[in-house]
Amino acid sequence: MCEQKLAPNLPYMKSLFLGWFEPLRDKIVAEQELCRQKKHKVAYAPYFDQLPADMMSVITMHKLMGLLMTGGENGSARVVQAACLIGDAIEQEVRIHKFLEKTKKKKVNDNTETEGDSSGTAVHEQDKLRKTVTNLMKKQKLHSVRKIVKKQDDSKPWGQDARAKVGSRLIELLLQTAYIQPRADQLTDGPPDIRPAFVHSLKTVVKEKNISRRYGVIECDPLVRKGLERTARHMVIPYMPMLVPPVKWTGFDKGAHLFLPSYVMRTHGARQQRDVVMRVPRKQLEPVFEALDTLGSNKWRVNNKVLNVVDRIWSSGGRLAHLVDRNDIPLPEKPDTEDEALLRKWRWKVKSVKKDNRERHSQRCDVELKFAVARKMKDEEGFFYPHNLDFRGRAYPMHPYLNHLGSDVCRGILEFAEGRPLGKSGIRWLKIHLANLFAGGVDKLSLEDRIAFTENHLDDIFDSSDQPLEGRRWWLKAEDPFQFLAVCINLSEALRSSSPETTMSHIPVHQDGSCNGLQHYAALGRDKLGATAVNLVAGEKPADVYSGIAARVLDIMRKDAQKDPEVFPDALRARLLINQVDRKLVKQTVMTSVYGVTYIGARDQIKRRLKERNAIADDTELFGAACYAAKITLTALGEMFQAARSIMGWLGDCAKVCEQIIASENEPVQWTTPLGLPVVQPYRKLGRHLVKTSLQVLTLQRETETIMVKRQRTAFPPNFVHSLDGSHMMMTAVACKKAGLNFAWILREKFVELYETPILENLLESFQKSFPTLSFPPLPERGDFDLKDVLESPYFFN
Repeated sequence: MCEQKLAPNLPYMKSLFLGWFEPLRDKIVAEQELCRQKKHKVAYAPYFDQLPADMMSVITMHKLMGLLMTGGENGSARVVQAACLIGDAIEQEVRIHKFLEKTKKKKVNDNTETEGDSSGTAVHEQDKLRKTVTNLMKKQKLHSVRKIVKKQDDSKPWGQDARAKVGSRLIELLLQTAYIQPRADQLTDGPPDIRPAFVHSLKTVVKEKNISRRYGVIECDPLVRKGLERTARHMVIPYMPMLVPPVKWTGFDKGAHLFLPSYVMRTHGARQQRDVVMRVPRKQLEPVFEALDTLGSNKWRVNNKVLNVVDRIWSSGGRLAHLVDRNDIPLPEKPDTEDEALLRKWRWKVKSVKKDNRERHSQRCDVELKFAVARKMKDEEGFFYPHNLDFRGRAYPMHPYLNHLGSDVCRGILEFAEGRPLGKSGIRWLKIHLANLFAGGVDKLSLEDRIAFTENHLDDIFDSSDQPLEGRRWWLKAEDPFQFLAVCINLSEALRSSSPETTMSHIPVHQDGSCNGLQHYAALGRDKLGATAVNLVAGEKPADVYSGIAARVLDIMRKDAQKDPEVFPDALRARLLINQVDRKLVKQTVMTSVYGVTYIGARDQIKRRLKERNAIADDTELFGAACYAAKITLTALGEMFQAARSIMGWLGDCAKVCEQIIASENEPVQWTTPLGLPVVQPYRKLGRHLVKTSLQVLTLQRETETIMVKRQRTAFPPNFVHSLDGSHMMMTAVACKKAGLNFAWILREKFVELYETPILENLLESFQKSFPTLSFPPLPERGDFDLKDVLESPYFFN
């Protein structure tokens, strides 16, 4: 019992850490002693005794629990990821510890030195440096600490193998020492239920062509998982929103946060992309920097009225307004039978329920992290989100949890810090925005009909505002309920006011493109038919491309349903799905088709939609139906968007031509966006390197210099369109700031300006300059669509 030391009944996760700390520390001390006596002839021995055991113990527990909460796979974490993370943290701490010990010794020896000694100045400098590092550590500015320590440290880096082995051994010791039992108030009269807090197991994942790979995972006990969910709100979250405006971008690593490391592009270790951006003259990147500064200068605040409602729902168990259920699904009881078919079905169901519960755990941790940020910021007058880019040039907030590009609950909780009087136009747009958020087909009506919808439901709006949880709860019928509730509250305040037009509003009114990827392809190809389908042309009411595809899918399925199942087995699936086909079923697949969605991706998207509806109970039937529906949806897309396929095909053909150079000279596909940002596709082969550790053999992956030829080719068309979309957004943001208003008009204006430039011609010219020995296909024929029509289209973005 002493070896399986248990935690006292203190606040839960703290109690677990306290209970695990001493046994883990003692194990580390024993291991370090063996390493010092050279009784341990293991590869990690030289690195294992460089840090006090208590520090190693704390780092191991914190890093593993943090990974399980934020970066793990639904309550579990891959051993290789955890081992590398812990090993890296130990190495960094060793360097800081050595620096502090070294400067401490210098300070002690200083007392024996004579006055005027030449080394006195150096000692004084070391003492000053030590104080600087200590102060930075107190302020948790670890990046600055590491920079200083690195300059003073001349020891060699450990290397990935050594870090993995140290981390792996520490995980193994934690597995041996960390135990758990139910809390005192949950114990029965029987013997205590003491069990390991973590379990190490191997999982098998089947890849393409029936190639399977095994990898190790650390899974935590359900009691630990529950504790993690309750602890998420107390986590220290880096890259929080800023209370002061972000530093303006002036270089690759100069801008955004004051002290945290900030990079203008998320390169994820892709050296070539980083080097290319760093080499570009600053003047060329000024439009990009200006756009990111503009996005980061928007001041936000927490909508406390909505947050209070969210808190009440969450404390009551979740489940409402798309919030995840805070309780797990009970496991099905084992049937009292020897029938192997029934037992197999039961085992499949148990596996499915466990998977769902792991997903719920992951979602609950995510919700707690979002709420932790909201609670921390709720009393602030305002805060800012620094932005940076992905490699394609799309801008995102650097803070990952609670931001305005997040889920409905994030967007509902956030509002602009600086309000404006609504005015006549503002009230009109608030009514339209409310109808858009209700969705369910209302968002496809004309603007006037959307206003009429809002005006016909004023009683429901007032009730939702006054009694969100005690009243009729009409707001819960909306597709985006928390954003919808925020608008109900603001609109109620305005309409009840003696002067509605002077009512202040902080609500962001979103403008959403009609299948944005297809809009870009239609503009590139000057395709009138495609342009009409995605609202580049004015109409009495918005065209709905998703409904059009759904209607075509339904037409095909009705014909298939009439066939003989003996001859055409999919006839049964067609009959099963006829009542399930609607725009929501196909929307995600249509939306991602222009970004290169595969058949497998489409199948998984449709399967998720069917599962949400509980339309098909049997998992095997569900899978088969999703396969059939994906095939029909992709067929319908090919029939309706030939021009988009033509441009996509041309881009793909260009990449195929480049393939020769990619393969022979090992050069990635690259281009420059209309804003001057160089884009280098980062797809390179990963080298596998095996490291034998005491826990298991770890497979470390390293990016090699070898280009992934096929991936470079297939990813080019969607990435190119993403880069155009990012350029359009940034051009609009800068123009809006300069104009101070009228976002919707500027959005159209900048779209026309973007596509009046010879984008495809410039791309072809850049390819011909880069690869003069290659012959590229001629530009595809384009239609007679007049880009100026976009300026008159009310539903382009709406």
